Amino acid sequence: MTDSLFTPYTLRDTEFRNRVMLSPMCQYSADDGFANDWHRVHLGSRAAGGAGVVMTEATAVEPRGRITPGCLGIWSDEHAEAIEPIVEFVKSQGATPGIQLAHAGRKGSHRVPAEGGDPIPADAEDGWETVSATDAPYPDRGADEDELAATRRLDGDGIDEVVDAFAAAAERSLEVGFEVAEVHAAHGYLLHQFLSPVTNDRDDEYGGSFENRTRLVREVVEAVREVWPDDQPVFVRISATDWLPDRDSWDVDDSVRLAPLLAEAGADLIDVSGGGIHPAQQLPGTGPGYQVPYAEAIREGTDVPVATVGGITEPTHADALIRNGRADLVALGRELLRHPYWPLEAAHELGAEVEWPVQYRRGKFD
Repeated sequence: MTDSLFTPYTLRDTEFRNRVMLSPMCQYSADDGFANDWHRVHLGSRAAGGAGVVMTEATAVEPRGRITPGCLGIWSDEHAEAIEPIVEFVKSQGATPGIQLAHAGRKGSHRVPAEGGDPIPADAEDGWETVSATDAPYPDRGADEDELAATRRLDGDGIDEVVDAFAAAAERSLEVGFEVAEVHAAHGYLLHQFLSPVTNDRDDEYGGSFENRTRLVREVVEAVREVWPDDQPVFVRISATDWLPDRDSWDVDDSVRLAPLLAEAGADLIDVSGGGIHPAQQLPGTGPGYQVPYAEAIREGTDVPVATVGGITEPTHADALIRNGRADLVALGRELLRHPYWPLEAAHELGAEVEWPVQYRRGKFD
C-alpha cells in the first residue's frame, strides 16, 4: 500500500501518528530563555490540532547561542524544567515532541524582529560577544561596522565547549520527555557557518576542505547521538544551498555528499531547508514547494529519510509529496501559524481516518 500523509511513520522505535511536522519557528517570546504560557499555547495547540511531530523553535544550548534576548534556551536544568509541562501536554495530545537544539553563532545578539531586529553591540547591557568559524561579524544590511555584534573566532577549546553544550542540552531534553532531538545546522547559524566556505575562512582541522568544514556538525551529531536513546531518532536540519550562485558557497551537491556522513554520525532524518548564510542570498522564488527539490535530491542520492518544507499549504500537495516518495515528512511553518488545526482539516479533506481530541468530537467536520 502506498504511504500517504496520514500513514504513521516509524524511525528507530518511535512512531509518529502522521507525516505532518510543525516546522521550528522562532517565537521571540521567551523570558531569559525560559518557556512560558506563549510556548504552551503555541506548541500545545498544534499538538491538539493533529500534527504528528511538534518541534520547538531553535532552542539555544548556551546563552550566547541565542539569536535574540527573546529566544528559547535549554542551557540549564531550570530551563528544562520550565518546558517540561509543555512537553507532557504535547504527548498527551498524541503528538511526538521534538526539540531543535541550536547555536546562533555570529547571527546572535540581535533585537527581536518586533523591535527592528538590529544587531546589539556586545558592550550593550543586553548584548553579548558572538562566536563563529570566523572573526568577521554577520554583515547586517544597513548597519555600520561599529554597530555589529563583535564576533570571535572559536579556538579548539571553544569548539569543544560547543560540542559539550549540545550534548548537555540533549541530556536535559531527554530528561523532560522530548522524543526527537534535532541538531540545527541551517540558516546561517553556527554549524552552518562552519559548513559554508562563505563564512569558514579557517586553515585548521575545521576549515578548508569539505571534510574539515563538516567536522564540527559531525562531532555535534555524534555527541547528541551518544546521549540520545537508541530507540529515539535524531534529526539534523541543514540549508541544502546558500542561495549564492555567484560565489564559492555551499550547494545541493555538498548536501547530498554530507547526508550519508550525518547518517553515519547518528542522524536518522535530514530536515531540508535553505539559505540564511548571507543577506545577499538569491531566493529562487517562494512558490508552493519551492524547496522540495532539495529534499528530493538528498533522498534520491543517499537513501537517507528527509523532511521537506517551503510554501506547502494544500493538503493534496502535502499528501502527493508523501505518496510520490519525494519526502518522508512534510514540515509546515507559516501555514501552521495561520491554521493550528490544519492537520485535522487536511484529514477531513483527504478522507483520512484520524483520532480526534475528545473535546472536538461534537464539532467534527461533517
